[in-house]
Amino acid sequence: MSTAAATARPGEVLADLLPASRVRDIALVAGGAVLTGIAAQLAVPVPGSPVPVTGQTFAALLVGTALGAGRGFLSLAVYALVGLAGVPWFAENSSGISPTFGYIVGMMLAATLVGALARRGADRSMLRMAGTMLLGEAVIYAIGVPYLSAATQLSPTEAVAAGFTPFLVGDAVKAALAMGVLPAAWKFVNRR
Repeated sequence: MSTAAATARPGEVLADLLPASRVRDIALVAGGAVLTGIAAQLAVPVPGSPVPVTGQTFAALLVGTALGAGRGFLSLAVYALVGLAGVPWFAENSSGISPTFGYIVGMMLAATLVGALARRGADRSMLRMAGTMLLGEAVIYAIGVPYLSAATQLSPTEAVAAGFTPFLVGDAVKAALAMGVLPAAWKFVNRR
């Protein structure tokens, strides 16, 4: 990698440091979808909830932040469309429409938001990265919980108890991981 390609400029995300081409963008979008599908298989059922704890949300937010708004959205859209087409790479080897599909729609929007914030430098410091991840998680829940309520006939309060509250600690851990990973990646790139 040349020195020019490894030097970060304002308005760039990590993916922009790779030589620009259509092939690069296609590979990044496909790779982000695959990463999200693999992370979705890291699933732990939550007693009393149809929503498992997964690595899927972390991967979706990481993909959005690293790829930027456009590629991040496309990556999660590919993930959703391939899962809707029958590939069992949603959480717990599932596919198609389920009561948790709202979270996937939320992930597409969240990847777009965190990608846009990353273009403004939100991924370059620990504090801004924490805020970015928390905003992304909020978007996922803002779509996922009401969808869960409608799909399962749970009251809004029951949907919050089943699809939001049990995940707060895990989301804090995911935000902490992102706080370390992405700013560290930028420091590494800027040292080269």
